[in-house]
Parts: sequence; C-alpha cells; structure tokens
Amino acid sequence: MSFKPMKPLPKKKQEVDLSKADTIKCKECENYLFISSFVIKRISALMSPTGQEALVPIQVYSCGNCGQVPTQFLEGSGLDTK
Repeated sequence: MSFKPMKPLPKKKQEVDLSKADTIKCKECENYLFISSFVIKRISALMSPTGQEALVPIQVYSCGNCGQVPTQFLEGSGLDTK
C-alpha cells in the first residue's frame, strides 16, 4: 500500500465557440475595443487590516475610443454606477 498522493485526473479541455458569444459594445459610441484602466481606492489606517494607510488598485475596462467605463464593469468597485 502506497501513501503517495495520487495525481489528479487530467481534465478534458472544453472548446468554446467565440463566434456565438456576445460582443460588448460601448453604449456611448458603439466602439467594441476596451483598454485596461484602474480605479485607485485609498484605505485609511483605521479601516486597513494592517493598521497602515494603503492604496488599492481596482482594474476596470474603459472604452478605447471615448474613455467611458460601462456600469457593468464598475460593479463591486464602490463607485457610483449612475
């Protein structure tokens, strides 16, 4: 009897047909290209788990044409989505 851990069984890779996936477009200008952007949140020392002030980057995507950040990309960021 062996006490060596067993290797996990290899998972079958699932093929995804991206031609059938929805393409997200900017509601302002209909552009479909987005760039990676960051919202920076400042955490006060009182709220920080380390007791020190911290800057926390939150990645969002903004339109590569007009710069608008779609509200669906702001969910969970703590920013107004209106």
